[in-house]
Amino acid sequence: MAPITIITAMITTMTTPDGVLLSLLSWFSPGFPVGAFTCSHGLEQAVEAGLVRDADSLGEWIAGILGHGAGFNDGLLFLAAHEAACREDWPALDLVTHWADALRATGELALESSTQGQAFLVAVRQGWPHPWLDAWAGRLPRLQRTASYAVATGLACAAHGVPLEHGLTAFLHAFCVNLISAGVRSVPLGQRAGVTLQAGLQPLLAATVQRILQDRQQPFQERLGACVPMVDWCSFRHETQYTRLYRT
Repeated sequence: MAPITIITAMITTMTTPDGVLLSLLSWFSPGFPVGAFTCSHGLEQAVEAGLVRDADSLGEWIAGILGHGAGFNDGLLFLAAHEAACREDWPALDLVTHWADALRATGELALESSTQGQAFLVAVRQGWPHPWLDAWAGRLPRLQRTASYAVATGLACAAHGVPLEHGLTAFLHAFCVNLISAGVRSVPLGQRAGVTLQAGLQPLLAATVQRILQDRQQPFQERLGACVPMVDWCSFRHETQYTRLYRT
């Protein structure tokens, strides 16, 4: 098959239900080149400090982040980016971009969001090109803002017709799975414990998606809020942690 034929077939497939599913599986796979495996979201320091020491405490830690920390806030940013793009309301998307940068409590958390977002944007524009992605990438330098991972993924899902709930679920699932993987390696835990945690977090993940989708008529910035100060503390401490495997 000639390269141009392959690209045309790929773009056509994107508009079908199977194409949407395949795109989500690709974008949020551990193998997609965003560097998620280098990020622990401060978890490595939480293990060092004894705050996370077994499967139960790891599950509580991730549940807190998902329901009351960056999981919930980034879900709102994903939602706002997706909706702004679907309306083709580019000033609204720029506002989401500004908020996404401002919400990072530490340098490492900002690095985690921006490096993954930029890598995701580069990879998706290469494999799944779309004018909306090109336009946003071109505006970022003028906005003096970075490509937040939550905004980049929300925009890509909107550009390629991924339903909001499906994209949001995949985004938060990937976030949780990456934290579980970091915990399995850092505590350390066995793979079976990681699978049990993944299954156990499913109800909370589904409930968090529904909570994010509620009250969508309310401005997203009025719904933002986090209450996980120990995660921020661990992220600050991780910047000077002597022995570490992760960038964040």
